[in-house]
Amino acid sequence: MHKAAWLLLLLLAACAQQPPAPEPEPAPEPAVERKMESQPLKYLKGRTLKPQPTRPLDVRSRCTHRDAVGTRTSLNLQVKQAEVKVFDARVDIPKRGACRFNLKDFRQVATLPNVLLEAKNGSGCSVRMWEQGPRVTIAFNNCPAACEGQAFDYLWPIMVEAKSGRCF
Repeated sequence: MHKAAWLLLLLLAACAQQPPAPEPEPAPEPAVERKMESQPLKYLKGRTLKPQPTRPLDVRSRCTHRDAVGTRTSLNLQVKQAEVKVFDARVDIPKRGACRFNLKDFRQVATLPNVLLEAKNGSGCSVRMWEQGPRVTIAFNNCPAACEGQAFDYLWPIMVEAKSGRCF
């Protein structure tokens, strides 16, 4: 009887179906490059905006300013036909220290489209000035050596009204 059970088991195994072989996956379709189209923002539709004209920077300012958090800015600046004649800035940041910038420590390396001053000491410090509508922006990049403590981490650009020379 034991043989009969084995024989029956072999017959059932012979009749059993093997699972179907997996079908090969279809080849991926080649990537189709879609062209992106620029769509104007809804509030710009119908407006004709023109780029800021590239012209030599002319600004003169002798100002001081204190903002809401107590940061005091003192600036003496004269730029004539994109040539920096006078540049002396001091920014005192409460509980952080002060940053000082003076033209004698920089050399002018560009005039258009932006005035660019680079530190003579090779520290990588740069000061960039550009016109932005009725204002002139004076921004500082990579200048922690010109500041005490962590003051550079809290230094914002200085803004000057081009016509009046008022800073804020």
